[in-house]
Amino acid sequence: MASDLEKKAKEAFIDDHFGLAVDLYTQAIGLNPSNAELFADRAQANIKLNNLTEAVADANRAIELDPNMAKAYLRKGIACIKLEEYCTAKAALEIGASITPADFRFIKLIKECDDCIAEETSQVPQPVSEVPTDTVPMRDVQPQKDLPSQAPIVAPSKPKYRHEFYQKPEEVVVTIFAKGIPASSVLVDYGEQILSVRISVPGADAYHFQPRLFGKIVPSKCKFEVLSTKVEIRLAKAEPIHWTLLEYSKEPTVVQRVNVSTGIVLCNC
Repeated sequence: MASDLEKKAKEAFIDDHFGLAVDLYTQAIGLNPSNAELFADRAQANIKLNNLTEAVADANRAIELDPNMAKAYLRKGIACIKLEEYCTAKAALEIGASITPADFRFIKLIKECDDCIAEETSQVPQPVSEVPTDTVPMRDVQPQKDLPSQAPIVAPSKPKYRHEFYQKPEEVVVTIFAKGIPASSVLVDYGEQILSVRISVPGADAYHFQPRLFGKIVPSKCKFEVLSTKVEIRLAKAEPIHWTLLEYSKEPTVVQRVNVSTGIVLCNC
């Protein structure tokens, strides 16, 4: 039963067996996929494992199922802070604080977000090189996540749907080739530097795509459209820079500012 799995998951979490807790919560969710508590608690375990985009996705799902669950907003805020998504974190934390105004954790974390946002705003932009947007071949990338050192390395499974992206100076267009999917089955959420996509089809495992993006975006200007053969997502760039990848990389890169509005970069993923 889902309740038994949930109990075991909580015990595993208390014993610092976070990977086991995630596995048990996942099994419980399979039996009870409309339980917001399970998603919120799995988000907490994913945060401990540093699976931050997965934690954000779980928190978003918990919020979707129960918009008044304060701890779901708290966990989304914590994960977004760790991802340096301070504006997204602050927005979630402020909603959580409005639900439980006596919880000092929200006040503390909102202040942390304000401090980080102020620090980011005060930083002097680094010099960038200007280059034209000629077509450039892109490397094939797969989503990566930080795993605990004791966990074995497992080969990633093949994604359920293929995706690709191309870019213009002002936007990045991500296409997920999911054919015949009703719009009601698609949930897309945006953060400062996060894209979260969930496709749920009855009788099949849900598809999740939650990359931390190469550059920052403007969530209020982003949009998506569900077509007969694909889901098309338009991400508004916060800066007109050239994205060498769709996803964030810890490797040092030279930021290239686009100054010509011609040329499209295509990446098959």
